[in-house]
Amino acid sequence: MENDNVKFKNEFKKRLYNWVLRLIKFIDKLPKDSVGSIMGNQLLRSGTSILANYIEANSSSSRKDFINFFTHSLKSANESKVWLCLLRDTNKGDKKELEWLLEELIEIANIIASSILTLKGKR
Repeated sequence: MENDNVKFKNEFKKRLYNWVLRLIKFIDKLPKDSVGSIMGNQLLRSGTSILANYIEANSSSSRKDFINFFTHSLKSANESKVWLCLLRDTNKGDKKELEWLLEELIEIANIIASSILTLKGKR
């Protein structure tokens, strides 16, 4: 039987993976004008980077590396928030899906930030 920590990590990884899948589908439906294309590409890069760095952290070779990958994941989450807000404020994309993506991303970023603080012993 999984302990609570392992269970949380597995559930969080699934949650993050599902967020990225929904993000990709959202980006794919953005208008193909210059703003939608450029912001969509930037959001695709930063959004998928959150997951990639999180996965990479789990196979890191040291605690310092682990924290570093988590930090990169958080930075990518913060960048993704900017792109989502800009898309929202320029009325690009499905409003309901955009709001869900943004709310979920804020929760994901908070979990990653909290993990970094715990890892650094600042909690």
